[in-house]
Amino acid sequence: MKLDPVETEPGGAVAAVTVDARGLSCPLPVIRAKRGLSTVDKGAVVHVLATDPGSVADFTAWTKSTGHALVAVRQNAELFEFWIRRTR
Repeated sequence: MKLDPVETEPGGAVAAVTVDARGLSCPLPVIRAKRGLSTVDKGAVVHVLATDPGSVADFTAWTKSTGHALVAVRQNAELFEFWIRRTR
């Protein structure tokens, strides 16, 4: 898992960590995001990079079930970016 600091989400929040889940299929992007969230404080944002088209539905459902906030989603060609705020 690659963790890189400082990536800005479209609304302006700066991510504490970027998780690179490109090339991975379900459920690995969510598992990597969960690990990334465990490294940051409550209220911090994690930026996730994924290429699995199913990751949009996966992250939407996962954040809803865990209570974390899906702050933003952006798609650029085959790259999906997610900004998730840790809420607990």
